[in-house]
Amino acid sequence: MLTVSVISPERVLFEGEVDAVTAPAFDGQVGILTSHAPMMTLLGSGTLLLGNSGSQGRFHVEGGFLQVADNQVRVVTERAAQL
Repeated sequence: MLTVSVISPERVLFEGEVDAVTAPAFDGQVGILTSHAPMMTLLGSGTLLLGNSGSQGRFHVEGGFLQVADNQVRVVTERAAQL
């Protein structure tokens, strides 16, 4: 499982465990599964899916970054809205 935090300037939108994350990186979609290599990327604009096909949450995000390390995923975004 992945421990995920989705944070916007206003508040923490999500904290919990999911089995997958799909995020809109600045240069295309990125998929994260358990035991993913450490990475960091800038976010573009699009839909952030938590769980398989967004089963545990869907957010529209614009800008910010995504960090992956030790099965922890942090999404820090400039703007976000739950879908």
